[in-house]
Amino acid sequence: MDFRMEYLSFFVIVTDGEDSSSSKRYKHFQTLEEDDYEDSEIKRFLDGEFTRIVKRKVERNPNTENAPTKIGRFMVEPGYELGSNQNYNLFQRLREADSKERFIGIADELVHIYMDTTAVRGGAFIIARAKLNTYFDEPFLFLLKCDFEPKIARISDERSLISHVEMAISARGMKSIQYPHMPEEGSLDHWELKIHQASHARYFEDFLKFVSYEKPLPEVMGEQVLGMVQQYMEDKWQAEPESTERREEENAIEVWAASEKRELQEYWTHEQVSTASAALVEQKPDLPFSFKLGGITVKGLLADFGITLHFAKHNGRYVAVIEGEAFQFEKGVSPVELLQPPDLEQILPIIGTNVKQEEPAIQPYVDDSPGQDDDVPW
Repeated sequence: MDFRMEYLSFFVIVTDGEDSSSSKRYKHFQTLEEDDYEDSEIKRFLDGEFTRIVKRKVERNPNTENAPTKIGRFMVEPGYELGSNQNYNLFQRLREADSKERFIGIADELVHIYMDTTAVRGGAFIIARAKLNTYFDEPFLFLLKCDFEPKIARISDERSLISHVEMAISARGMKSIQYPHMPEEGSLDHWELKIHQASHARYFEDFLKFVSYEKPLPEVMGEQVLGMVQQYMEDKWQAEPESTERREEENAIEVWAASEKRELQEYWTHEQVSTASAALVEQKPDLPFSFKLGGITVKGLLADFGITLHFAKHNGRYVAVIEGEAFQFEKGVSPVELLQPPDLEQILPIIGTNVKQEEPAIQPYVDDSPGQDDDVPW
């Protein structure tokens, strides 16, 4: 990607301790314009980072709340436009700054806001404005944070061998914000930004107080399933909307939905489950699905249910049947890999009996041929 740097401000944040109450301060080191940047060491340090940030994949609804890369959206009150959002206004002022001095002043204001975030760590904070000449005439804004690397040394000379490097930074684990978000090459969404932070600390996300983040996929799908359940309850109890039985069932559904570990509820038929699953899979074909039966965990796709993954009951026990063309084993050879599988019909009678197949006991060898002395041990 052909980026042309317009301004890049480099700040250093210093903290006196690891806890949130330790004193913190920052210093503006330098702001580079296009020609200065092209001839600088920092261009070599950041070379390729802007392209990686823009091309980094992001799910609108990630599979986990702790996904490192997220899409953020500026929050506004109903009926109001983007200009009512404080974070957007700050970003937009940086994008529209018409001089180096103006850019430095707004960048300093942004870092000052960041310093009020809980658990800020020392490091380099970089605010860059660059144009992607391939597609757009308007600039992107990049906020980059590199934490200090502990115990860094470099080769010095043949006498001292190594020297300690203070305030060393690395692009590894770099946190970044890109604005605006580019959902696909050639299009921009000015309501959205892309944030990346690989660590569990959320402080790089938290300092944007007027940005919301898309819900993780399990939460979104859970809400849709609950909507289906509520419709099912309306249809089922249409003739008795105020019955005690309905209230009891609704309470049971609420407890089930709020539980982290849930059991099979046995409310719906296979056809009802297949219909509901198909509606979710249509929105996201690779929707993950996992469960635990006994002590065994199975992970797959919701689309597999009813096709290559089947649930059943037999002899009072739950059974999961997984079908496929071939088994595949990884790490460590086991005797199971040598099995000639019996037909399924041969296994069904064993399910639910809780009886393990016992191997015949090994009998001692006894030679009863005539003429042998019984006192001889062999």
